[in-house]
Amino acid sequence: MRKLLLGTTALAAAAALSANAALADVSIAGMLEWSYDSRSSNVAANDGTSFGQDSDMQITFTEKTDSGLTITYANDIDTDAGTLGLDESSLSIEGGFGKIVLGQGDPAADSYIIDESDLIAEDQAPGVSSMTISTNSSLTMEDEENNKIAYHLPAMGGLTVGVSQTDGGKASTSSDTVSYGANYSMDAGGASVTLGYTAATTENTTQDIDSDNMGIKVVSGDMSIIVSQSSYEADDEDRQNMGASISYALPNGMKVGAYTFKSEDDLDTGEEYGRNGVEVQYSIASGLTAYVNIDDYDYKEGTSDGTTAAHINDSG
Repeated sequence: MRKLLLGTTALAAAAALSANAALADVSIAGMLEWSYDSRSSNVAANDGTSFGQDSDMQITFTEKTDSGLTITYANDIDTDAGTLGLDESSLSIEGGFGKIVLGQGDPAADSYIIDESDLIAEDQAPGVSSMTISTNSSLTMEDEENNKIAYHLPAMGGLTVGVSQTDGGKASTSSDTVSYGANYSMDAGGASVTLGYTAATTENTTQDIDSDNMGIKVVSGDMSIIVSQSSYEADDEDRQNMGASISYALPNGMKVGAYTFKSEDDLDTGEEYGRNGVEVQYSIASGLTAYVNIDDYDYKEGTSDGTTAAHINDSG
């Protein structure tokens, strides 16, 4: 599978906004990605070419109080649909005690995940709709942009830690989600090393949904390397995932990267998914970047010969 993508970001800043006699700095940012996809696989119905687009806009209000607190009201707006849609909306309060975030924002663990996709800007996860398996080694989070409360401790040396909770509702229908994560950064032999661990649990009537992720990132000069693993357990799911990636920044504004990933489900006997790929990024101008990706993947359904509509083996 091949992909060509062109992305651009736009930034603007307003000096101040007066609201309730308070002054807040306002920042506006936006991005648009346009892509051309070409796919060739064992499933003819999925083959062909297509155009794609992804865009959104962020509006952030920030105020510094006399007592030293930083208060931020952030909105992330989806601009792809026919009408604007609000993806995230949250309020954060930050000071010497750390940072508290309230509202529809990312789970705390999202800030601490290390996985192979971190070094690759536009890696894809091609497959078939019947797949019930992971396509990367990131943490699987059931609450995403749901309303939640999150707390991040102030940095202690190289250690950063955060935790969040999403309230699922009444006790009889509870599906609370708790996620947490930590990073530890240090220098070793002239390289920057970051270790990360994250986990999330969502209550469920049949079986709780559990996921975790751990990874290590090493940066030495213009080269970066990540090795990561994760797991996911739910009703009839027990997935084990491994991933790795490498990137190298060239002096001419180009960056090259490569990545690999494999997932196996121990409860769906024989089901497995693997993909490998390369990416080239080129910075055309400030805020304008071109990406070229090539993905190779292989999926085995496992419990059948993979020829029926509901059970399809595929590669491409």
